[in-house]
This record gives sequence, structure tokens and C-alpha cells, in this order.
Amino acid sequence: MSLLTIDETRCKKDGICAAECPMAVIQWKKGAFPAPGANASRMCINCGHCVAVCPHEAVIHEKLAPADCLAVEREMTLTTAQTEHFLRARRSIRNFKETPVEKETLSEMIRLASFAPSGHNMQPVRWRVLNGRDIVKEHTGMVIDWMKLTLKKNPKFAKSLHLDMLIGAWKFGMDVVTRNAPTLILAQGPEANPTAPPACTIAMTYLDLAAQSFDVGTCWCGYFLIAASAHAPLAEKLGKNKGLKTYGAMMAGYPKFAYHRMPPRNAPDITWTEGS
Repeated sequence: MSLLTIDETRCKKDGICAAECPMAVIQWKKGAFPAPGANASRMCINCGHCVAVCPHEAVIHEKLAPADCLAVEREMTLTTAQTEHFLRARRSIRNFKETPVEKETLSEMIRLASFAPSGHNMQPVRWRVLNGRDIVKEHTGMVIDWMKLTLKKNPKFAKSLHLDMLIGAWKFGMDVVTRNAPTLILAQGPEANPTAPPACTIAMTYLDLAAQSFDVGTCWCGYFLIAASAHAPLAEKLGKNKGLKTYGAMMAGYPKFAYHRMPPRNAPDITWTEGS
């Protein structure tokens, strides 16, 4: 099968697919049907833009047909006010109910997060879910080990991050690293892939926002993320020997408390560089 098949009974020869192709692998001349270029198969990144943008369902990619796509329903588009409410209503949750989040719910959250964009459509994100308070606590203990080593080797730096206080709290049975969360979700990617770090950050942001629709609370876990890179035993446990690096860590669970107001934030600091 050719990279692209054009349904000539549907195609209006408008060239939209060629104009929108990010790799410019579709050739088109006014009045003619579009067609893949000479290096199309090698250059195509399988993003699906050509199939998604055609208003006539005339473009069929060898890996994607219009029928494989979810149709855009304009009436479901959020208004500006709804978008502001959605974004501002999101809070970092640090107190969780004892009830764990169902595995099916976590899987669906991750499925939605997987629609996040990635450089060159490489989709390098690999997900690792630490599910269950005992599993999370075991890994959190390794974060505490890293904190102790850091406090010993570089006390000034450690205290600037309040690691001494976190270690002290852990000794008294208080977990202020992963907050007794029932689940910790990690976004990982091949360490050799330069698109992996931003792709993981974007995907985790999608996950953070998508969680709201499942009534699941989330919170970015910075201390765990630092230790996952800096502490060799933890890095190895999380797949470093397979070439994976952790680029995002997020607590997840059902919130113990509900928020009722949306606090303001500082006005954005914008520097404009403009031209004609």
C-alpha cells in the first residue's frame, strides 16, 4: 500500500493536506490531486495531520484512516471562561483518602495523557506506575537514603532544600515526600533521546489536568524526581540499566478534602519583541 491513498471521489483538490503536512512530504499543484513525494515514506512522521485536517475524509494514510479518528465536535469546545475555570480549579493535592484509585481509572488517565504532543511525533514517553502505599513507601525510603547521603556530603546544599527537615519528619513517621499517596506515576523515556525530557513534561501536564475529570487529585513530586536521577540505586531500580530515565513524577489519589475557591496568581511577566 502507498503511504497515502487519495479517494478521488471525495477529494476537492484544495491542497489542505499538503499545506498542513509538517514534513512537506505531500506534493500538490492547483487543480491536481495530492500525492506523496519521492521521499515521503522515509520522511513521514506518522502524525496524522493529513488525515485529520482533510474536511472531505479523502486522505487515507497507510497507518491511519479517517474512520480510525475521533471526530472533532465543535460544540464540546470549551469557552474562554470554561477554560479559565478548568485550569484555575486544578490544585496540588497532598492529602489523600485511604481508598486507592482503581487500576482501570489510572490506565484511562494515562491513555488520555498519551495524546500529548512530542517532538517529531516520536512519542518517547514510557509510563511506570508505583501502585499501592507499600510500594510507594519502599521507593520513598530510597529517596530518604539519597537525602541522608546528600546531607552528609553537601550539608549546605541539602539544607537549602530542607532535606534535613524532611529526614527528621520521616524518622517520626511523617512522609512529606510522597505524602502517603496510594499511587506514584512516573513518566520515563530513553536517556539517549533528546525529545524525551520535554515530551515527558508535557505528557505529565496532560495527566495532571486530565485527572480532574476522574475526581483524582495529583501533585508533582519534585524530591522524588531529583532522587530518581541523582541516586544510583533508585535510578537502577527504575530502569536505568534499560536506558530509561525518569523525567516526571506525580502523586495520585482521591482527595481527602475539596477546594472551594481559586486563588489569584501574580500577573504574567511578559517581554514583547515585535516586528512589522
